[in-house]
This record gives sequence, C-alpha cells and structure tokens, in this order.
Amino acid sequence: MENKFLAFIVFSFILFSVLLVPTHSVTNHRCHPDDYKVLVEINKTIFPPDHIPGWVPNTDCCNWYAIDCHYKTNRVNELHFYSNDYSGQIPPAIGDLAYLEYLTFRKLTNITGPIPRSLTKLKRLRYLRISWLNMTGPVPEFLSELHNLEFLELNFNQFSGSIPASFSKFTKLLAVHLDRNRLTGSIPESFGHFTGNVPDLYLSHNQLTGTIPKSLGNMNFDRLDLSRNKLVGDASMLFRPNGTTSSIDLSRNLLEFDFSKVRFPKTLNSLDLNHNRIYGSIPKELSDLQYFGGFNVSYNRLCGEIPTGGNFQSFEASNYIHNKCLCGPPLLKCT
Repeated sequence: MENKFLAFIVFSFILFSVLLVPTHSVTNHRCHPDDYKVLVEINKTIFPPDHIPGWVPNTDCCNWYAIDCHYKTNRVNELHFYSNDYSGQIPPAIGDLAYLEYLTFRKLTNITGPIPRSLTKLKRLRYLRISWLNMTGPVPEFLSELHNLEFLELNFNQFSGSIPASFSKFTKLLAVHLDRNRLTGSIPESFGHFTGNVPDLYLSHNQLTGTIPKSLGNMNFDRLDLSRNKLVGDASMLFRPNGTTSSIDLSRNLLEFDFSKVRFPKTLNSLDLNHNRIYGSIPKELSDLQYFGGFNVSYNRLCGEIPTGGNFQSFEASNYIHNKCLCGPPLLKCT
C-alpha cells in the first residue's frame, strides 16, 4: 500500500511538472507577445503584404530580419529597414512598439506619404532615420514631442514647407539632417536657442531664403552645413573665435560680408564659401590653424594676396578662382 502511494506521489509530481513547462513554441521565444502582434500588423501593412524576408509566423521575432531585442527586457528596441522594393507608407502600427529606441527606413524609394503621428508614442526613441525615401508634406512639428531623440535624419526626401521652429526644444539632439528636400522659408530664429546639446545642423540643398538669424551666432555648432540655398546677407556671426566649430559649409548662397574682418575658432578644419558675394581679403590667421585642411572661396569678390603658410598653397587653384582680384600662389603672382 505504501509503495502504491509513493508511486502515486511521484506520478503526480511528474505530471504537474510537465503541465508547468511551456510548449516548445514558447520556451524558445524571447519575443514579447505584444511586440509580436504589432510586427504581424506591420507585415500586413507594407506592400507586398506578409513578404518581409525572415518574418516567419509563430517563430521568435527577436530573430527576425531588421529587428533587435533588448538583451535584458527582450522587448523590440531596434527596427531597421534598408534598400528593398517595399511600397506604401510607413505603418502607423510602429508607434505601438513601446520600447523602440532605434528606427530606420533608408533607401526605400517606393515608400511615400507623410510621417505618421503615431510615432510620437515612441517615448523611448533615440534614433530616427527616414532618408532616401519619397516622403512628402511638411516636416512634422509633432516630432519635437520625442524628447529623448538624439539623432534625426530626414534627408533625401520630398519634404516641403518650413522648418519647424519647435525643433529647438530638443535637449538631447546630437545631429539633425534636413538636407536635400524642398524646404522653403527662413531658418528659424529659435535655432539660436537650443537649451541642451547644440546639434550638428545640416540644411543644405533646399530652397531656404532670407538672412541667417543672428541668434545662430550664440550656438557653438560643431558642424554646420547651410549650402545650396538662397540665403542672403551676413554670415560672419557664425565664426566664433572662442568656439569649437570644426566644419562650416555656406557655399552656393547669396551671402555678402567682409571676410577680412572675420575671426575663426582654432578648431576649424574645413571652410567652404564658394559661389557667394563675399568681399575683402583672406585673413592671415587662417594659416595659423593647426587642423585647417579644407578651404574653398572660389566665385566670390575677394581681393589681395593669398596668405602664405599653413595649407594655403597646397589647395588647388580652382579653390580660389573667379574672384575680383585674388593673387599669389597657387594663382598668378601679384603685381
């Protein structure tokens, strides 16, 4: 009797243990069920539907193409789509991936339409890259609600309208790329009032007009690219002698100021001012900059002798041509 009772206890324990062990389809899955449901919805939305490679139903979504899960929480925290033939619009369901930190759509030229407002639900988002698509409409003001954003790249699209002034509210932003779109209007005055990090600012290849706000002179930009717009007037305020700016590109605008009066940060290594209306002479102090390795002032109204020393004579003659009366190596000798 005692042996039968013992056998019953052992059998019951084994049965209970088996019932507690999840099935094979769940045990090997790190993917959170909420994230899985969202990803299934995304797969249905992108055209052709259910055609994202490697997204196999009832398998661990943490192992799917374009996805990474956090090593501790197992929540989807990265989603990266690159070069493919997907078409349609960015699925609004992405906004339901509550733990997403990195989001990339890049070189998907059949993706069109506006950026969905649902992305503002991604309160943990740090990195947003939507580039080389055919996105249209204005750059959404609501993106400034993504308070943890550190990197914003919206270049190589068809965005139009003005630049949202509210972008100056970002406090953690390290870089903002709005270049190569169809943006119009002026550079927001608020861009001279970033309250946290001062981001690298790329606004080139647009149709921006007006003067550069003087307030930008208050900002210690590391990299600033305003080239290929229709900006006019003075830009000398951008050169902060006590700053740490490394690169400035103002080429192919309609800027007009006395270059000889400008003073430069010691950290400057690249300066492109070609195709403007800048006058005066080339400041001698540029030859004293230790890291100065890129310089172009062609197609301006400069005069005087090109300074000697530094890298000035190593730059191509084409970097100096079509000025009013520049002379000296690598151009013709001054008379």
